[in-house]
Amino acid sequence: MPPAMGRRPWHEHYDPQVPLEMEYPPGPIFEYLDQAARRVPKRPAVVFQNTSLDYATLQRLAETMAANLRNCGIGPGDRVALMLPNLPQTVIAYWAVLKAGAVGVMINPLYKEKELLHQVNDAGCAAMVCLDMLWPRIEPLRASLPVRTFIVTGIADGLGFPLNWLYRAKTLRDKSRPRVPYDGRRVRRFGPMLRGRERLSHPPAHPERDLALLQYTGGTTGVAKGVMLSHANLRSNVIQCRAMLHAIGKKHEVMLGLLPFFHIYGLTVCVNLTACIDATLVTVPRYAPTELLDIIHKRRPTIFPGAPSVYTSLLSQKNLARRDISCIDWCVSGSAPMPLEPMERFERMTGARIIEGYGLTEASPVTHLNPLRGLRKPGCIGLPFPDTDCRVTHLETRRDQPPGEPGELLIKGPQVMRGYWNRPEDTAESLQDGWLATGDVAVMDEDGYFRIVDRKKDMVIIGGYNVYPREIDEVLYEHPKVKEAVAVGVPHPTRGEIIKAFVVPEEGQTLEKTDITSWCRERLASYKVPRQVEFRDELPKTLVGKVLRRALREEEEAALVKRAAARAAKKEDA
Repeated sequence: MPPAMGRRPWHEHYDPQVPLEMEYPPGPIFEYLDQAARRVPKRPAVVFQNTSLDYATLQRLAETMAANLRNCGIGPGDRVALMLPNLPQTVIAYWAVLKAGAVGVMINPLYKEKELLHQVNDAGCAAMVCLDMLWPRIEPLRASLPVRTFIVTGIADGLGFPLNWLYRAKTLRDKSRPRVPYDGRRVRRFGPMLRGRERLSHPPAHPERDLALLQYTGGTTGVAKGVMLSHANLRSNVIQCRAMLHAIGKKHEVMLGLLPFFHIYGLTVCVNLTACIDATLVTVPRYAPTELLDIIHKRRPTIFPGAPSVYTSLLSQKNLARRDISCIDWCVSGSAPMPLEPMERFERMTGARIIEGYGLTEASPVTHLNPLRGLRKPGCIGLPFPDTDCRVTHLETRRDQPPGEPGELLIKGPQVMRGYWNRPEDTAESLQDGWLATGDVAVMDEDGYFRIVDRKKDMVIIGGYNVYPREIDEVLYEHPKVKEAVAVGVPHPTRGEIIKAFVVPEEGQTLEKTDITSWCRERLASYKVPRQVEFRDELPKTLVGKVLRRALREEEEAALVKRAAARAAKKEDA
């Protein structure tokens, strides 16, 4: 009998403070911002370099921008693209879009032409808020985009005096800086959008149905799909997160905003949850280890959401011992398993506790988390959230698997998406009777702890980003000297996973690794570019001609094990 129909063993391992069932009051996700503005109006909400916006100011700016968006013709249900790094403007624009009744479409600032065209056109975005430094990438595409209004901001807009003046003076002297053709109508400056007497806060008529986000993710085909997340989806997940993370919010918390806000993990945990617990968000636009240690030392964050690769990277910094990072109480880790040795070493050095979890865009995103105080099992994604049912089903028969047996993980809960945007067939395939098929192969033990053991999909996680190899395959095949190619996620001793390209050149043609990486770098976001390239005479295939991607991965896994054994033997001999 599936857990959803009977016993839920994970309930027995919740911390005592975690309820088995919860209430989910109706209302917009931006109600958390409004509540914080009432409770702690003068508390810093967003901090960046020499800028600090309190909650009352953040609410006012968001509502003023919402009114100006409406005056630009952006109404309820319109999609607005946000193509920004982690800046105060990103937080303001996110809340403003929702308060205007519109739907946010978060776009990775690293996206190139192909990715950008697909996402903005598929969503039918009527407006876009972007960074001025990205304008050279956007300008050539304007005629191919449905966007009516571009709102452009710069780093200086997120700085206070005198840094904002100094930054603007520097950019004026830089002749290589892009010149944005502001006309006050189709291409507008961000600053004036925050000025005016009119304010707007448009609550959704049906929070359980009205969309807050179209959050794009890929699938088995590698085609990015818009995940429809309602206000109720997002709000439910925040309520669940706060219940499982029951120790947070009892004091003035400071959240380290390193996770990209354009990713649903960063948006839910760093922006939505931060407002829910009246915390201060320290925005970090990019990951630079030394700079991050300085920020932690200065800003004293108490909560550090991140990915295993970030925590591991910080451990290797030479100046780590000279920086006091003992302020961190909790690290919420996701996107990939955290190896036990670096986890324990990071906890010893900081005094923090790393809590591993699991989620996916289609679930807003978090569905599992290890208990704060209770038993933590290395390699496990933890326990399902309250009101979140899980099943493990056989990959072929679809019957429920007993504890200890692998199968596809299915999830049902209030945080599960409404479906894929304009893709009823994909929705019907992924959502059946409210159960979301994750595409991940998992095992549940007798205690109700879950472990991800494989992926049905070929998706690879690089630095916390989802990468779909087939998309890279298509770019590789476009190279005039490439006969056959396939991209594979292969294990790496320090990075977790990297992309490796296996390439068969056209007969009579010579290729170097740089030929492939340069070609990809011009057409893909940097994290999707293969780190390794291997040239072969042929690729392993099935009888019907399909390249055996899994076989190539298994070869790399075996080679990694062999190299590790050789190093261990050499160490023993020494």
